[in-house]
Amino acid sequence: MRPIQDAFPLLQKNRRVFITTHHKPDGDAIGSMLGLALYLTKKGHLVTAVSPSEIPDFLNWMPGINTLINYEEKPAIAQEGLNAAELIFCLDFNDFSRTKYLEQMLAETTQPKILIDHHLFPKPVWDYGMSIPEKCSTAELVYDFINLFGDNALIDLDIAACLYTGLMTDTGSFKFPVTSASAHLMASDLIHKGLDHTRIHEEVYDSWTEGRMRFLGYVLIEKMEIFHKYNAGLISLSRKDLNLFKTQIGDTEGLVNYPLSISGIKFATLITERSDEVKLSFRSKGNFDVSAFARQYFDGGGHFNASGGRTKTTFSETIVYFKKILSDIHPK
Repeated sequence: MRPIQDAFPLLQKNRRVFITTHHKPDGDAIGSMLGLALYLTKKGHLVTAVSPSEIPDFLNWMPGINTLINYEEKPAIAQEGLNAAELIFCLDFNDFSRTKYLEQMLAETTQPKILIDHHLFPKPVWDYGMSIPEKCSTAELVYDFINLFGDNALIDLDIAACLYTGLMTDTGSFKFPVTSASAHLMASDLIHKGLDHTRIHEEVYDSWTEGRMRFLGYVLIEKMEIFHKYNAGLISLSRKDLNLFKTQIGDTEGLVNYPLSISGIKFATLITERSDEVKLSFRSKGNFDVSAFARQYFDGGGHFNASGGRTKTTFSETIVYFKKILSDIHPK
């Protein structure tokens, strides 16, 4: 993969650009994609931005959200945009498989593909890119990309809102260890441009439905297990649990972090039963590497203190297997 600067000549004239991100997108995925889409559109490019799946309700306020295509709803339009594209940007994922339905199509495309991502071990399938795991969010890398092009002055309030959303959500409102000085400098620059950061925080974190709040109460009372012996916490949610409260996309966002608020807990896991697989999310504090843990046991990966995995075994079998591993590794 060549440095992303080598792709700059390809953007010197107006292009048809396709942008996508990972399946089940979060705030960083959507914020990065919309921020880049708005910037490239402002530069005169014709942009098609596609999410592989539904967008969480708490992000529906974002600038440019109405231009975003949900592949699950409009696959033909998304495919048409990909076929017509002259350049393809892939944001916030390191393997085509993370896009699920788009995996084969992306693998078969011959257009130049550009990666902007902060996950470990990107697959060697991109022509150009910037992959920096030390960065706290892909949104920060999109901000860096715009600055590398010398276009900081083009960051208007809409672009700033999108990028700040990605930065804020992937740093846990700037509390995660990965949050760097450069992340705070980026936030400072966006606020100097006039960004209303309080409103964005309210849109993301203070716009829950009553159902989601009651679901959280149920989860903490009924579905959270704490293993003080292992400094670990587990939340496990079956399809029945999810259906009981008619949960929507995004309602499980952030649940995995709650056990880490308990004194002494260093490792937290969320196990969720989906229609075709069981998904796992891992978070840690201190020196327990959940990325290595996910790669070793659950066909996953991510960051040192935040990662995910999956399994094709049943929900109950996954819980039993996880607890056996937990008793073997004793996170510190």
